[in-house]
Order: sequence, then structure tokens, then C-alpha cells
Amino acid sequence: MACNIYLIDNGDEIYKCITKLFQKEKEYKIHKAKTNEIEGVLRDIPSLIIINEDGVDEDTIKICDSIRGDENNIITPIIVISSNHDKDHRVKILKAGVEHYIKAPIDEEYMYYTIVNAIRLLYTNRGISPLTGLPGNIQIQTEIKRRLLNKEDFCVIYLDLDNFKAYNDVYGFLNGDEIIKFTAKTIMNNINSNDCEDCFVGHIGGDDFVAMISGVNCEKICQNIVIEFDEGVKRFFTRTDLDKGYIEVPNRKGVIEQFPITSISIGVVVVDKGRFKNTLEIGEVAAQVKHLAKTTFGSTYVIDRRKK
Repeated sequence: MACNIYLIDNGDEIYKCITKLFQKEKEYKIHKAKTNEIEGVLRDIPSLIIINEDGVDEDTIKICDSIRGDENNIITPIIVISSNHDKDHRVKILKAGVEHYIKAPIDEEYMYYTIVNAIRLLYTNRGISPLTGLPGNIQIQTEIKRRLLNKEDFCVIYLDLDNFKAYNDVYGFLNGDEIIKFTAKTIMNNINSNDCEDCFVGHIGGDDFVAMISGVNCEKICQNIVIEFDEGVKRFFTRTDLDKGYIEVPNRKGVIEQFPITSISIGVVVVDKGRFKNTLEIGEVAAQVKHLAKTTFGSTYVIDRRKK
């Protein structure tokens, strides 16, 4: 997932410096905006905002207030770079909700680790799954909202496992966790292999995942996830269960029930410009396509391509 870093600065010197620092790290995307472009910056819900106080023509505290006043950027980290070393001024800036105040001239190594650590803390605060290391619900909703605000064409891919509870009942939760990690890896492999610079994979919780890609062509990705999952999931079952094609689980009354080998269901919502007003509307359509996918035996996918 790309970490979008925005520098608010009317000049180019610091932008060139930061770009050089992160030139070998593709996940960090460095953008520069002037003070009159802040509205667009906030709409993109960045991973981090850096303000060069010496290079803006507006009061720094006013800029910080506009960032913190935006409901989508309440926890977006802010770094201020300034040649003003006066303690009272620094404290005043920090009181405006700024996480870090870096004195100019810049120590490049210090700035590098300040940026990296601020973004790491942001992702921790937004909720990272401890099992898969993927972003959780808050970041998922933020990402969908960001794309809607920017009027992008994109696909939201919802994925979950079939008969996973039955698997846990037979093989135990530790083995169940291994299937969850395998599922996350399978999704990541196929989303990232799409050569998409603006892709996203999140873990809602349990056996539920969400992925997003730019554009509206996702069928090949879904096909590849199904193929890779069905082949790889076999290693989590005994040969006996694989030969039978099902596992046996006693219900609450002690009656043995048969459940097919764990499969994956994928529901996709194609989000064309202007089709949806908010994340709730996307969620309603997602529930419909997920239901359709789960009514089909085995691993499958359903894509909703309806217009408005």
C-alpha cells in the first residue's frame, strides 16, 4: 500500500531532498502542494503532511487548524520544518496539533526516521491486524472514502472464507490462523502482481478481507486468487479429508454434519465515478454480491457492474 506524503511548500529544495531520501522505497509517494492547494491535499487523506514554514505564504497555525478541522485528517500526522528556533514559537506550533517540529537547516537522517516513525505510528493507531499485519477497519473506510472524494474509478473486492468455522472446530484455532495468513498472502500476491501503484489490501477481521484496485478491470485478479487459494489450501487438510472432499463436525445435538473443504468467496463492487455517494451505499451493494458468491458451491467470485 502506498504511503502518500504531502509537502506544503511553495519552493522545491525540501521536496527534492525528501524525494531523494525515499527514492529507493516505492511504497512512499512524495507529493508537493502550494498553500492554495491544501483542500486537494486533505481530500486525498494523506499518510503524512509536512509543512515548510519558511516556504509558505500563510500562517502555519492556520494551516494546521484547517488540517485538524477536517474530519478525515484528524489523526493525520503533521511535521513542521522551520528555521525559527525560538522555544515559545515551537511550543505554539506543537499546541496546534503538530507531532514533530524539525529545525532547519535539516539533518537528513533525523528527518528520514521522523517521517518513517510518524507513518508507522499512524498505521498502528488506525488499527493493524496483529495476525496479518494488514490495515483494519478504520483504514479500510478511510481508503474507500479517499477514492470516493477524488472521484476515482476503482473496484472494491470483498473476500471471505466458506466453512471456516467448521475447519476451526476440527483442526483448531492455531491451524485456522495459518489459513488466515495464507489467505492474506494469496490476496496480496495477486493484488500486487497487478502492477497497480494505488492498490490496497485490508483485513476486516476473522476471515474477512477487503482489497481495492484502481480502474474497473478486476476479473483476472479474482480468477487468479481463486486458483491460487484452491491449490494452496490443500496443505492445511489431511489426505483423508481431501480424498473425501469434506470434513465431519458434530453439531450441538451430537449429530455428525459434513462440510466441504474450505473455499473462498469474492464479491466485487465496481465503483464508477458518481455511482455511489458514500461508503454505506457501497457496503449495501457489497452485501448483495457477497451473498450471491456464497450461494455457489466452492470458490467463486461475483462482480457487480451495475451503473447508477
